[in-house]
Amino acid sequence: MPQHPLHLAMFSIPAHGHVQPNLDVIRELVDRGHRVTYAVPAAFADLVAATGAEPRPWTSVLPTDDNPEAWGTELLDHLEPFLDDAVQALPQLAAAYEDDAPDLVLHDSASFPAPLLARRWGVPAIQLTPHIVGWDGYEEEFGKAMREEIARTERGRAYYARFRAWLDEHGMTDVEPDLLAGRPARALVLIPRAMQPHADRVDGSIFTFVGSCQGDRAAQGDWRRPAGLGPDAKVLLVSMGSVFTDAPDVYRATIEAFGGRPEWHVVLQIGKFTDPAVLGEVPDNVEVHAWVPQLAILRQADVFVTHAGMGGSQEGLANGVPMVCVPQAADQFMNAETLQSLGVARQLAKGEVTAEALAEAVGSLVDDPDVAGALRRIRAEIAEEGGSRRAADLVEAQLPAR
Repeated sequence: MPQHPLHLAMFSIPAHGHVQPNLDVIRELVDRGHRVTYAVPAAFADLVAATGAEPRPWTSVLPTDDNPEAWGTELLDHLEPFLDDAVQALPQLAAAYEDDAPDLVLHDSASFPAPLLARRWGVPAIQLTPHIVGWDGYEEEFGKAMREEIARTERGRAYYARFRAWLDEHGMTDVEPDLLAGRPARALVLIPRAMQPHADRVDGSIFTFVGSCQGDRAAQGDWRRPAGLGPDAKVLLVSMGSVFTDAPDVYRATIEAFGGRPEWHVVLQIGKFTDPAVLGEVPDNVEVHAWVPQLAILRQADVFVTHAGMGGSQEGLANGVPMVCVPQAADQFMNAETLQSLGVARQLAKGEVTAEALAEAVGSLVDDPDVAGALRRIRAEIAEEGGSRRAADLVEAQLPAR
C-alpha cells in the first residue's frame, strides 16, 4: 500500500446501468491502496461501500427505476432531466469536497458536474463509459440531425441556451454542450470492443476499450442448478433488466414455451411492476423472482432472454451465453442488432414474443456450432482486453506524481 495514497473521486448518477459497470474498477483501485470516494445518491451507497470506497451521498432529482414513465416520450424529455439534475447537483458536490479535493476525478458519462469540478480543481478527469461511444464521423451521421431537431423548437433552443450558460458560468467556454459527455479528454470504455459500432473509427487517443469488468459479485447472492436437474438439461434465464420489466406477455410466452419440459429449467425475473398472479399456473421447472443474481446465473446458463441493455449484453458475451434479444428503449435496439450481427443472438420485437417465436429463436441458438464458435472467439477477445486490472493500470498512469 502506498505510504501516502492519492485521493480518487468517482462521480455517477442513480442508475444501475451507470453504477454497476464501474464498481469492480473501483474495487481494484481500492485494493491497490488508493483512497477512493464515490459521489452517488444514498440508494447506491451500500453497493459502493462493498467495494471499499467511501460513499459521498448527494440528492438527485432524476426519475428513478420506480417511475420509468417520468422520462416521457420525446427526445427532450430524456435530455432535460440530466441538465436539471446536474445544475442542482453541482453545488452539493462542490460542498461535499470543499476541504477534500481529489487528485484525480473519475466519472460516469452522465455525471455532467464532474468535468466542471475537475477543471475547477485543476486535476485530471477520466470518464468511465458504460456504453458505446462516438466514432469519427458520428457527429455528421447522427449528432447533427439530432441537434437540428432539438433547435427547431423554442423548448429546444431554451435547453441549449441554458446548457451553454451553465458551462460558461463554470469556466467551460471551450466545450460544446453536446460534447461534454461525448468527447471527454480521456475515457475508459467498460464494454467489449465487439459491442462498439464502427470500432475501427473510434479515436484511440481518447477512448480505450477495457472490456467487461464483472468482478466478484458474491454480495449480490448466488444461484445453483437444482439438485435434481439432469446433466443434459438446459438453463434458460429471462431478465428484462431493472427498469422496463413490465412485460407480462414475454413472461407468459416463456412459461407456455418451456414450462413442464424436463429438459429445461427456467429462471424468470419479472421485476417490481409485474404481479406474479398474472402469470397463471407456474410449472415446477420455472422459478419466478422479482430479482435474481444475474451474473451468478449466467455463469451456468445455456440461453439468455434479455432486453439487450449494455450490461446484460456484455455479461452474456463474457460468459459465452447466446441471447434472444427483446429490445424496448434507448441503446437496446442497436445492441440487439450488434449481437445478432456477431452471430450470437436472435432478435424479437416485444410484440412478436409468442411461445412459438420464442421457442424457435431459442432452438436456433442452442447447440449450434457456429454460435458456440463465435461466442468462444468473442469471449477470448474480451479476456484479452484486460477488464478491471487494465482499467486500473490506465487510471494509475494518469495520476499526478507525488
